[in-house]
Amino acid sequence: MRTPADARLLSGENQTLRMGAPGNCTVHPNGSDPFARNEEVAQIEIMVLSITFVVAVIGNVSVLLAMYNTKKKMSRMHLFIKHLSLADLVVAFFQVLPQLCWEITFRFYGPDFLCRIVKHLQVMGMFASTYMMVMMTLDRYIAICHPLKTLQQPTKRSYIMIISTWVCSLVLSTPQYFIFSLSEIKNGSDVYDCWANFIEPWGGRAYISWITVSIFLVPVVILMMCYGFICHSIWKNIKFKKRKTLAGAAGMSGLIGKDSVSSVTTISRAKLRTVKMTFVIVLAYIICWAPFFTVQMWSVWDEKFQWDESENTAVTLSALLASLNSCCN
Repeated sequence: MRTPADARLLSGENQTLRMGAPGNCTVHPNGSDPFARNEEVAQIEIMVLSITFVVAVIGNVSVLLAMYNTKKKMSRMHLFIKHLSLADLVVAFFQVLPQLCWEITFRFYGPDFLCRIVKHLQVMGMFASTYMMVMMTLDRYIAICHPLKTLQQPTKRSYIMIISTWVCSLVLSTPQYFIFSLSEIKNGSDVYDCWANFIEPWGGRAYISWITVSIFLVPVVILMMCYGFICHSIWKNIKFKKRKTLAGAAGMSGLIGKDSVSSVTTISRAKLRTVKMTFVIVLAYIICWAPFFTVQMWSVWDEKFQWDESENTAVTLSALLASLNSCCN
């Protein structure tokens, strides 16, 4: 029989894991809900989530419309930006919006199957947005470090990378469907919520650790490695072109004019612009999500951590900061 872990994972950008070992939950003297919330904090969360949802939808739809109306042939970079915007819309509609409704009602008022589907789609959005950003960075790495492989655009490889991202996101988020269910928050309370249930006591710790590694740590390592190679390649490329230009100017005075120098500079700047853009997206991702996953890991690895005592600043701020990432992209 599955034992409730007294957990409520409001996964994604808006809340965090509330967990305590079975039987260790604080019992309030008046018999009130041990997870009763601070209404003032809830109002702030509702306001921030509302703004986040509106800005994310308007911003990403505007990007898609601008790309649809452009007369230029879609480049690989545009293709990745398009799907990153689609992934962020998935986050907005299937992660931020359900969480906003949840914050308004406090409890999940829906059938069991809807609870499972919502939790599945919430984490799917996290995977899709993160992995699409990784694929976009990998594309920039290939374009800068292996330019001969990017003569066709958009390439078959680009479509394979994008399709694999969506498929992996769908598959890797599937455990949510089996972990979450509509559960009674306390035996005999007749109050239900969409909570996580783990068979083993260590299940929550293992699951949150896996989510942190797969959605944050591994992508960040890949992103840092890619940008390390990109920066090194750009530095070598610019240094080589400067040396070549100076040698040509000295050996053939007048034959290499301003147009040639301008052409070399323009190519370098064009590459740098796309690299800078993806770097800003990556930096925003790390800033928004690092506090969230830090709090998640703290909550499951620190045995002294008490959720019933923690309508705390760290939990609330980390959750709300994470919700802003879909706007930043």
